[in-house]
Amino acid sequence: MRAMNSSHRTKKCLLPLALTWSHGGVTYRVTPWPEVQFERLYGDDWVALAPSEDVLASASLAFGRQEWQPYLDFVAREVREFLAEFAFARMEALQVAARCPALLASLVETPALTAFVAAHVGLRGTAEPCWAEIEAVHERGGVFGVLEWLGLPASRQTLAILRNLASPDVPKRFLEPLRTLLWEPRSIFVLQRMPAITDRELARYCNALAA
Repeated sequence: MRAMNSSHRTKKCLLPLALTWSHGGVTYRVTPWPEVQFERLYGDDWVALAPSEDVLASASLAFGRQEWQPYLDFVAREVREFLAEFAFARMEALQVAARCPALLASLVETPALTAFVAAHVGLRGTAEPCWAEIEAVHERGGVFGVLEWLGLPASRQTLAILRNLASPDVPKRFLEPLRTLLWEPRSIFVLQRMPAITDRELARYCNALAA
């Protein structure tokens, strides 16, 4: 009887966990996969919202590998492996994977495209996120339709250059300049010949464009 009690006490019941963080004195959380609902605490109630870039950036600063692990334990394997590619922008990548699941295979092949999809509100100048529209565009035109929708050249060269980026965590300040560079024939010629484009090299080309 004593052994049975001891066994019962050591048995653990694991449950999916939400990730909770603070931004500007306000508490936010993202609910477990596959719902992945972003919520803000109002009094005693959690209210769903579309998180701003600043809120997501705060989450990226708040969570390291150790904090992410309990959440990722309950995420689908292919999504977990995809998210592992990201260090800083993992929360943005989680949102993209949850909102545009049909796009996941293309994002696995070209992880840096995730940054453009995540930042589509600013890049397209829309008032709110357009996740359903992205899914519809992808259904009609595949990844090339998504590239065109994002204002990127809808070509294999674009995908090849994005795959050459050393990290999929493309800084947001580089997205608009890089989009412009990808329309320049001379820039395309140079970038597609570089096997691993680092943030430093990307900054050099983006700054040259601004000058």
